[in-house]
Amino acid sequence: MELEEIKDVLKTKLSEKRFYHSLCVMDMCEKLALHYNVNPDVAKLVGLAHDIAKEMPSDEKIKYAKENNIPINDVELASQGLLHAKIGADICKKQFGFSDVMCKAISLHTTGGEDMDMLSKILFIGDGIGLDRTYEEADYIRDLAFKDLDSSILYMLNLTIQECIEKNRPIHTDTILARNWLLMN
Repeated sequence: MELEEIKDVLKTKLSEKRFYHSLCVMDMCEKLALHYNVNPDVAKLVGLAHDIAKEMPSDEKIKYAKENNIPINDVELASQGLLHAKIGADICKKQFGFSDVMCKAISLHTTGGEDMDMLSKILFIGDGIGLDRTYEEADYIRDLAFKDLDSSILYMLNLTIQECIEKNRPIHTDTILARNWLLMN
């Protein structure tokens, strides 16, 4: 499916704010892909479509996951917002014909994971540093992402873990695995 067709689909599934976020992530993914010699057209597609299931109600996420044999762990059951990544990957594969590599990137864009390829890394950090992101460290991480992609991801993972600790929320196992994998490689 072409980029413009995916935009049309997303406009029917996402709020104006979330659609704008998706456009910002698409732009950032393209810039990072060009910088790191990854196919920018593929990066744009995953950046655009990554949050296709973000605004799906929690009960629908659970239902979709069960009907489509998407495993749900205890952390995802407790924090059902995390499920949008796995569900989004499944939707993109079935509805848009995305490749396994593209779907892997979408499924890991929220938590990260072990053995992330370049597209997964680009989407993970692109989601956190799109121009719509205005949190305190955003500019620093944006700069770092174009100097050392792995260091920017590690920084983002550390922020996520710190926030989970401060808010007394569970930390997704994939986030811990991603952090350890980056540190050891």
